Amino acid sequence: MESSLTPGSIVALGSAMMILAAIPSVSVLAVSTRSATYGLIHGIFTSLGIVMGDIVFIILALWGLSFLVETLGDLFVFVKYLGGAYLIFLGVGLCRSKLSDLEVETALKSSLISSFLTGLFITFADQKAVLFYLGFFPAFFDISQISYIDTGIIIGITIVAVGGVKVGYALMADRARLLINQQTRKWLNIVAGWVMMAAGIFVIVKP
Repeated sequence: MESSLTPGSIVALGSAMMILAAIPSVSVLAVSTRSATYGLIHGIFTSLGIVMGDIVFIILALWGLSFLVETLGDLFVFVKYLGGAYLIFLGVGLCRSKLSDLEVETALKSSLISSFLTGLFITFADQKAVLFYLGFFPAFFDISQISYIDTGIIIGITIVAVGGVKVGYALMADRARLLINQQTRKWLNIVAGWVMMAAGIFVIVKP
C-alpha cells in the first residue's frame, strides 16, 4: 500500500496546521496558563491533550465517520458542558490556592492528568472540528484516496505541527514564570484562574 501524499502536500499541510495552531485561541490560553502556573511539564501535558483531541477528530473526518457527530450529538454537547465546568473548577482552584514550594511540587505530581484533560476537553468541546477538517483537507489531498499509511502520516504531521507550536507556547510561558518573584506569582495564579474560568465559560456558551 502506497501513500497518495506527495512531499509538497505534506509540507503544505504541515505549514498550514502550524499557522492555525499558532493563532491565539482558548487552547493557547490554556497551555500558557497551565505552564505559567505549574511549570513546563503541565503545559506539555495540556498540549498532549489538545493533540489527542485533534487526532480523534482527524480520524473521524478522514474515514467518513462525520455522521457520528450527528448521531452522538447529545454526547458531544455533554462533553462540551463537562469540559467548560471542569475549566471553571480549575480556575476557582487557582484563585483560591496558596502559593508555596511544597504545594507547587505536590501539584506537579498529582495533576498532570488535569492538564491533559484540560487540553482534551477544550478540543472535544468544539464538535464542529470534524466538519472543519472535512473542508480543510481537500485543499491538500484527495480524501477519497486516503489510505492507512496516509492517515499515519497526517497524524504524525499533527503531532509535530500542532504539538510543536503548543509546546512552544508552554516553553515561553514557563520561562516567563521563572523570571518573576513569588509575590508576583501569587497574583499570576489569580489572573490565570480568571483566565481559566473565562475559557470555561466561553466553551459552554460557544454555539
